[in-house]
Amino acid sequence: MSQQRELGLDRPITRRDFIQGVAVPVGASLVVPEWVRSLHAAQSFAPEEAKDYYPPSRSGMRGSHDGSFEVGHQLRDQRGWDFSGATDTGERYDLVVVGGGISGLAATHFFVKHLGRNARVLVLDNHDDFGGHAKRNEFEYNGRTLALNGGTLNIESPERYNQPSRQLLEDVGIDLDRFLSNNADSRQLYRRMGLGGGYFFDKETWGVDRLVKGDVGRGEDEAFVSQTPLTAEAQRDMLRLYGATHPDYLAGLSVSEKKARLATMSYTNFLLDVVKVDPQVLWFIQKTGAGSFVTGIDTLPALFAWEMGQPGFNGMNLEPTPDGMLANLPGGHHGRQRPGGGSVHFPDGNATLTRLIVRELLPDAVPGSTQEDVGTARVDYAKLDRSGQPARIRLNSTVVRVRHTEAGASEEVEVSYVRGGRTSHVRGRHVVMACWNTIIPYLVPELPASQKKALGYGVKAPLVYTSVAVKNWAAFEKLGLSRVSSPTMYHSRVGLDEAVSLGDLRHAEDPSEPIVLSLGRYPATPGLPRKEQYRLGREDLLRTPFTTFEEKIRDQLNRVLGGGNFDAARDIIAITVNRWPHGYSYTYNSLTDPLDWVYTESAQRPCVVGRQPFGSITIANADAAASPHTDAAISEAHRAIQEVIQRRAMPVVAHPRD
Repeated sequence: MSQQRELGLDRPITRRDFIQGVAVPVGASLVVPEWVRSLHAAQSFAPEEAKDYYPPSRSGMRGSHDGSFEVGHQLRDQRGWDFSGATDTGERYDLVVVGGGISGLAATHFFVKHLGRNARVLVLDNHDDFGGHAKRNEFEYNGRTLALNGGTLNIESPERYNQPSRQLLEDVGIDLDRFLSNNADSRQLYRRMGLGGGYFFDKETWGVDRLVKGDVGRGEDEAFVSQTPLTAEAQRDMLRLYGATHPDYLAGLSVSEKKARLATMSYTNFLLDVVKVDPQVLWFIQKTGAGSFVTGIDTLPALFAWEMGQPGFNGMNLEPTPDGMLANLPGGHHGRQRPGGGSVHFPDGNATLTRLIVRELLPDAVPGSTQEDVGTARVDYAKLDRSGQPARIRLNSTVVRVRHTEAGASEEVEVSYVRGGRTSHVRGRHVVMACWNTIIPYLVPELPASQKKALGYGVKAPLVYTSVAVKNWAAFEKLGLSRVSSPTMYHSRVGLDEAVSLGDLRHAEDPSEPIVLSLGRYPATPGLPRKEQYRLGREDLLRTPFTTFEEKIRDQLNRVLGGGNFDAARDIIAITVNRWPHGYSYTYNSLTDPLDWVYTESAQRPCVVGRQPFGSITIANADAAASPHTDAAISEAHRAIQEVIQRRAMPVVAHPRD
């Protein structure tokens, strides 16, 4: 109990107990969790109508929150659904979109733009908020609104976006140049204050807790390395690895042969077996690429590490990849290929984008008219699903079946979904599946076996974005840090959010002001195949309750920031854990996938085979590009709507159902 008091676990924080994240057992009760039942009367399920319904402000366990996944898991485990007692709502739509993330919202936008405001579109989503992974964490403290991304982080390398993706940004009112201009000064805030990076060595791994300010490869390597608890041999190898010159470790091979060898060798094996560094050195590098690939360097091809600018390759005379050559190749790389033009990060990540799309579709639901005023706009969720609008967004609705029906002279698609424990049917002339790939075979059982296999090939990468609202960030200033890497702790990174503002959503300019800390967790299991690591990580996230996260977070922040007088019991306002068991889209990897899938536009890639239209059903999601990029989700939405438009304009152009 003394440790709980020390960490502040006995103190209330903002809405901590709304959703604790305790796993719900499989059974009838999982369809409607108790917290959901409390929101609706016996004959009506309309939580969005409640005056205080505002999901962005909910803390505790978010992301794939309780109530969003249980029906899907039940469908998976039962290999079907009981439709006895299902109700036909009588609703008919031009288009039904399954999934209200970036791709689903973009598909809706493109369809309405083509068909006009007389279009009838229904978007169904299993979460209590729209946006998919592009969720917003919002906190109120002393009359001030704080926000951070709960998932999708940024608009990455926008200069590489294709025309449909650029057009969508323009259509919904995003002006990146204006945003960057408005934030040109504030983005340098931490640098002006002398704040930089550091590493935290935990006692569980090193026998001592030690915070070391600085980084390697920045010109102060010897001073930095000397402060670490590495052995003398490991320190020498660190300096050698990050030194100015290296031998040609693959001498005698041509450039093509070197790259082929590196493509099929993990960065771990390259460092240990080729460069021959002390294993302790890997501690610094083991999570390299985790923010992109969600596993460590044991599943990162050495060639990817070279492309990312990691050390050990400067003596090999590898010909650099021409700028942009692989930047828009879906499926091979998560990060844009060097150098690119950087990324644009709104205070709440790409929730700004999804809010603007919804505003463009449903202006009454999202007040305001500019990208700036959307920062503090309060969405009226009760206005998302009303008749007479070109689009309706129906939340808390998990689709359980999509099937073609014959209705008179025209073919329709029946979409069945569970909302409030009841199964209902709607029909659409066309359906866009904008959910993730591996669930589609369960939802559309009539798909060909080959397409089902392709859709099931990828395994989405699990990850956690944790937002911790704190009363101030004086500890970071005192320590001279803006971010800390902690590779072997529960969260492998802790940092201040980028210093940007959007309208009245203002970033804290002074360390005495409240701010939201960003923490990242990637539940990988080094040494296992990547897909297996993803599966185990997903299981870990689903069985871990919020209470465990909270204890780990408080303990880690006290230890990492304690030297700056941080006190979790005193300083934490609220904690939001955004768990994403099905996070990033699967990207092809040359350690396990054919090289042509990684480096070419091969039509044999599972993402290509899986996304083929089927009758009046087409597929739009980031998985269809095998890429977690925002523009991949938008581009696939545009392709899917083009298929729908083609079918509407030329019915003779049938998409096979055999």
